[in-house]
Amino acid sequence: MDELTFEIFYRKTARQLWLYVHRVSLDPALTDDILQEAYFRLLRAPLKSMDDAQTRSYLYRIATNLLKDHWRKQKREQKTLAENDRQAFVTVDHAQRQDIEAAFEKLNQNERSLLWLAYVEGILHREIAQILNLSERSIRVLLFRARRKMAGILRKEDRDT
Repeated sequence: MDELTFEIFYRKTARQLWLYVHRVSLDPALTDDILQEAYFRLLRAPLKSMDDAQTRSYLYRIATNLLKDHWRKQKREQKTLAENDRQAFVTVDHAQRQDIEAAFEKLNQNERSLLWLAYVEGILHREIAQILNLSERSIRVLLFRARRKMAGILRKEDRDT
């Protein structure tokens, strides 16, 4: 990939990738590190005959794998994810945003990844399967379960208030 092609691709994908990684990791410093490493690895990878959509999917897969590696390492070291300021959902008011963010944090990283990629990024199930290294058929079921869990968490919080 030449410099101009990379610059154009970076401008088209960096913000969305940062938002995805941030929403899944909940850690802005980690997000910056993952973003930098993902683009570095993308540049080192042989990208023969890949169009922009395939390259984007590959980039998201790299970022997702880097996150998984981080969590494995963190689990071995028995650390917890740091809580930091998070990007707000744009389409809901402040109180709803806080409820959704609190519920989102109660999901596991796979559920957060699935929901973010499908409903915020608007990525197709086929691409999500590639990014998360899952079968395409399982995405629909996993999204259903993640939505149902999120709804249950929100309903429970509603009853508690």
